Amino acid sequence: MTYRRLRGTATGLNHVIIPEQKSKKSHINHPSVSHHPNQFETTRDLMLRLTVNSLRSNVGKQVLGRNTQQATLVAIVQTNGNSRFRPFSTTPPTCSQLNSLHTFTEEEEMLRDSVKRFAVDVVGPRVREMDENEEMDPQVIKGLFEQGLMGIETSAEHGGAESSFTSAIIAIEELAKVDPSVSVMCDVHNTLVNTIFRKYATKAQQDKWLPLLAADKLGSFCLSEPASGSDAFALQTRAERKGDYWVLNGSKMWITNSKEAEIFLVFANVDPSKGYKGITCFIVTKDMGIQIAKKEQKLGIRASSTCTLNFDDVKVPHENIIGGDKLVGQGYKIAIEILNEGRIGIAGQMLGLAQGAFDKAVPYTYQRKQFGKPVGEFQGMAFQIASVAVEIEAARLLTYNAARRKEEGREFTKEAAMAKYYASLVAQKASGSAIEWAGGVGFTRETGIEKFWRDSKIGAIYEGTSNIQLNTIAKFIQKQYS
Repeated sequence: MTYRRLRGTATGLNHVIIPEQKSKKSHINHPSVSHHPNQFETTRDLMLRLTVNSLRSNVGKQVLGRNTQQATLVAIVQTNGNSRFRPFSTTPPTCSQLNSLHTFTEEEEMLRDSVKRFAVDVVGPRVREMDENEEMDPQVIKGLFEQGLMGIETSAEHGGAESSFTSAIIAIEELAKVDPSVSVMCDVHNTLVNTIFRKYATKAQQDKWLPLLAADKLGSFCLSEPASGSDAFALQTRAERKGDYWVLNGSKMWITNSKEAEIFLVFANVDPSKGYKGITCFIVTKDMGIQIAKKEQKLGIRASSTCTLNFDDVKVPHENIIGGDKLVGQGYKIAIEILNEGRIGIAGQMLGLAQGAFDKAVPYTYQRKQFGKPVGEFQGMAFQIASVAVEIEAARLLTYNAARRKEEGREFTKEAAMAKYYASLVAQKASGSAIEWAGGVGFTRETGIEKFWRDSKIGAIYEGTSNIQLNTIAKFIQKQYS
């Protein structure tokens, strides 16, 4: 059963209804179970006051009650001449509807299992060959579409799975556990390309392009240029109006998916006199004359194509401006907002990479023996493994917290920056440590562990460098405290 068949209407966190089966709701930070801030403050203040009174006055006394489930502090409080008991439990109430960040809907868990099988069975046997050849196997791309993994949030009406944003992050994480190159292909296509069409395109554009992107046409996001990296709005690509067409001239650099893609979202400036407020997003197809000038030879994620693209008098129909006339000159807003979401995708990729390296190396430490026992049982090694496990878990919580906040319509820019920044650090540490844990074997290409380390380096660079993430986080802190 492929994930494409898991479709339905998304309402709140009730996503992807399986035919003849009801979906379970996730209550993670769900508005229906939140409390009014004043009520929360009143309860907190009351608890503090009662505790202080019970410990410091003659009005109350401490009673320590214990059973097999909990220890309870009970304060006796005078209220209108009557005494009443106020229990303080050291364990959360069993009726609480609040769940941990490890709580996923049934459909999200089914997706995780489905993607894991695909990654292990289809991607796994091809990883080393794709890395050595620096080429994505066409069968892998075909499989991603057949499994419904290239239209995860796309509506059923447009041929997609109509699932949650968290589902997309789950897919990205699971693919990265096996091959981060395949993961980033899925990530860019879903969190950047598809999302721009879903959020900003006209109804006619959505009806035309989303079914193609869900079926078999790979998408590419074209923003970066030789002189426009972290300073994305310094881009030099120009678009000039010629009747019913726009003529694009310029070049793009470091463009993911560009060799295999057929649909490109290209950011160009239609009025340089307005600066970044002239930036506009165009839908461009490969057959309009896009030239792939150079395919980069990279340290890592080698199977993922990264190319320089040239645009020499490329004619693009006026109707191909994302969002139509109302979004002419609004490309900078699209880019800012979409990259915030994309950063959660990269965090998911780095999280999966870290877990993949960990899963490959740790079992080996309990198989290889030195001095009469497994090397993983030596305290020095055991503590290193435990430390990395903690950091991977922290990265996971940051990532899925950002994903859920995005789903709920809450502010998530700072959380996305934190997740990407920290997950990229953890990915480098986990993969580097994994090589050392496996010793000489880990240093060889045969095990694939060293590939995770090579792939991890890009996490601190694309979709906003680590310094850009820290700058974003710092601005939020300054706003809060200054």
